[in-house]
Amino acid sequence: MALLISVFRLLVSILAFPIYLLNFIGLWSGICKRCFPCFMKYFTAIYNEKMLSKKQELFSNLQAFAAPSGKLSLLELGCGTGANFQFYPPGSKVTCLDPNPNFEKYLITSIAKNRHLQFERFVVAAGEDMHQVADGSMDVVVCTLVLCSVQNQQQILQEVRRVLRPGGAYYFLEHVAAEPSTWTYFWQQVLDPVWYLVFDGCKLTRESWKSLEQASFSKLKLQHLQAPLALELMCPHISGYAVK
Repeated sequence: MALLISVFRLLVSILAFPIYLLNFIGLWSGICKRCFPCFMKYFTAIYNEKMLSKKQELFSNLQAFAAPSGKLSLLELGCGTGANFQFYPPGSKVTCLDPNPNFEKYLITSIAKNRHLQFERFVVAAGEDMHQVADGSMDVVVCTLVLCSVQNQQQILQEVRRVLRPGGAYYFLEHVAAEPSTWTYFWQQVLDPVWYLVFDGCKLTRESWKSLEQASFSKLKLQHLQAPLALELMCPHISGYAVK
């Protein structure tokens, strides 16, 4: 299978030569950073429709981690266009963090549509270094469709544990690598290098559950599932939450 994957990767690379050329001369990253938020605006609308019941189930117990006052301090990593806002409890104090400043205008639109939330601030930063967020200041951290594209998953999860208060929770919903020896896995391996460039650093082949299992949370509730999406490459998912 490894030889076949290499052959198909070569063919895909030839077809994607213009993208590789733009990346080589340093132009592709800027184009992608500007265009990707627009794509995500439409993708997340479709994704939320398909994943509505899954997200409702995932976020159903968020309020259980609120402070004694009843207010929930929540940090969303890789907030994107604010696709998760509708699932947060009323009165939640939401801080958003994303390394791409071009998401801000879409985020403002989502904030305007979700008046039940108390928006705190938008921080432009990578999740590997969230020094703008104080130690133990968050009840909950949310991260959906983000671990696929970060530089260092373990470092992200260390930062998550740092900003969470004792007993706080980290919620996740991520697409991951398929079972080896399946056709989905084969095409994930073939398309991964080009996919990475086209979709702003997204990796199809990440086994993100392994990083979560190694992150030293006191409790981890994790399930593997097949998302009801049209694109089979992204159907393998993990979902759940971890308690500090």
